[in-house]
Amino acid sequence: MNKTVLGLDRKETENLVNELNVLLANFQVYYQSLRGLHWNIKGKNFFELHVKFEELYNDSQLKIDLIAERILTLQGKPLHTFSEYISLAKVPVAKDVSNDIEAVEVVVHSLSELLSIEREILNNSGDANDEGTNAMMSDFIAEQEKTIWMMNAWLGK
Repeated sequence: MNKTVLGLDRKETENLVNELNVLLANFQVYYQSLRGLHWNIKGKNFFELHVKFEELYNDSQLKIDLIAERILTLQGKPLHTFSEYISLAKVPVAKDVSNDIEAVEVVVHSLSELLSIEREILNNSGDANDEGTNAMMSDFIAEQEKTIWMMNAWLGK
């Protein structure tokens, strides 16, 4: 049988699971970078950015769970080791970043990478008639585009 229990093409679903695992890995690295930014930020924008980075990592933590649950819904297995995350990471690892401008630029760059992965998933989930994954990607994309706009406004761009 070429269909999953959800009525989706089995091969297309397997491909989507693989892509969602790449997204999961990148969100895990992004999440940990946000934790580091939150802990290490210094300077006159400390209070503002400390709170913003906490907001972003809390949001990322929710998205990580949604992605893993979507993978399980599609009858896949979510990646769950740091070695897998690092091997698939396209987002930058923000190590020892304490400068406000550099920290916000890391967020913008990370979100841009996540958007690229999400747009590819959106395209493929649309082709596979996978409305659940498609809706999730649409929601993520709209929210992250707005965050990039706001971060770039903060940077004066």
